[in-house]
Amino acid sequence: MEDVLYLLAEPYDRKRPVVCFDEQSVQLLADTRETLPVGPGQPERQDHEYKRQGTANIFMTVEPLAGWRHVDATEQRTTLDFAAQMKQLVDVHHPEAECIRIVLDNLNTHKPASLYAAFAPEEAFRILQRLEFHYTPKHASWLNPAECELSALTGQCLDRRIADLPSLRQETAAWEEGRNQEKVMIHWRFGIREARIKLHRLYPTLSTITNGTSY
Repeated sequence: MEDVLYLLAEPYDRKRPVVCFDEQSVQLLADTRETLPVGPGQPERQDHEYKRQGTANIFMTVEPLAGWRHVDATEQRTTLDFAAQMKQLVDVHHPEAECIRIVLDNLNTHKPASLYAAFAPEEAFRILQRLEFHYTPKHASWLNPAECELSALTGQCLDRRIADLPSLRQETAAWEEGRNQEKVMIHWRFGIREARIKLHRLYPTLSTITNGTSY
C-alpha cells in the first residue's frame, strides 16, 4: 500500500510517468422498440424492455497528473489483450519515456508472463524493460485512481443502452476526447500519513511480530 501511495504522491515526470490501469466489463443492451424522439412538450421516450447483446470489456489507462486518459473497448480481457495494452502504452502513448510506472491490481493476467505468452521472448523483454509494475494490495483496488476514472466513464458515458462493440468504441472515444481536451486531472489526497493514521490496525506491531518468540 505504501509503495503505491508513495508513487501517487510524486510530482509529474514526463520521462518516468505514473500510469494507472484497470478494466471493467460492460453489458451490451439493444432496444426492442424504436425510441420515440423529443417532441413539443415531450421528452425522448424509451421502452423499458431491452435485448441482451452479450458483454464487452473496457481497458482504462490514465495519467492522474497529466490530465490524460485512453479507453479501449475490446471483446474480452485475456492475457493477449493485456499484453497488447502494455505494448501500446510503450510504443504509442509513451515512446520517449525511460520508464513507465504502472499502478494496477492483482488480476491474474496482469503479469510479465502475459507478454511472453503474447510475443516472442525478445519483444516481450524489450517491452518489459520499459515497464515497472506497482500492485495494489489484495482487496484494496480502490487505491488505484483508474477506478475513479472508470466511475466517471460509467456515469457520464455508459449510463444508457449501447447495443454493440462498434457503438461502444464510438461513444467511449468521444468521451475520451472531450475529457482529454479539458485535461481533467485526478488529485489523489489519500497519502501515507493518512494511511498510517486511519488504517493503523492493519500495520504489524512489535507484539504481533514477536508473539510466541523468545529473545
